[in-house]
Amino acid sequence: MTKPIAENRRARYDYFIEETFEAGIMLTGTEVKSLRVGRANIAESYASVEGRVIKLINADIPPYGHANRFNHEPRRHRTLLLHKKQIEKLIGAVQRDGRTLIPLKLYWNEKGLAKLEIGLAKGKKNHDKRETEAARDWQRDKARLMKGDRGD
Repeated sequence: MTKPIAENRRARYDYFIEETFEAGIMLTGTEVKSLRVGRANIAESYASVEGRVIKLINADIPPYGHANRFNHEPRRHRTLLLHKKQIEKLIGAVQRDGRTLIPLKLYWNEKGLAKLEIGLAKGKKNHDKRETEAARDWQRDKARLMKGDRGD
């Protein structure tokens, strides 16, 4: 695997990634040119099942500057290219188990094709910040009381 074009670093923080898949992406000519320059953002994107097809939604590939007349829509839905068994497995996991398809990394493979690493994920339980803040405030107050300063 070569250097990534775009990464979704927050995905590993927000989700438990159970399994990863490598998928191709159906791109137009200007999207390929924009990716060659290294401009893309998948941080806010996700993959969705539409019928028997898996699509990448909300991935931002900005327009290519030298092709204004024939440019593409930056946030259009892009079809992901996977093997039939992989598609069936992903559709089953999403519909049956409630899993989420998260784009992790967009990169060029050794053959020069744009690939997307997607993860089959389960959401993490978000921790409650109120407990942490209450403990921190208590430590501060306790230190102040031990010192003899009551904050008057």
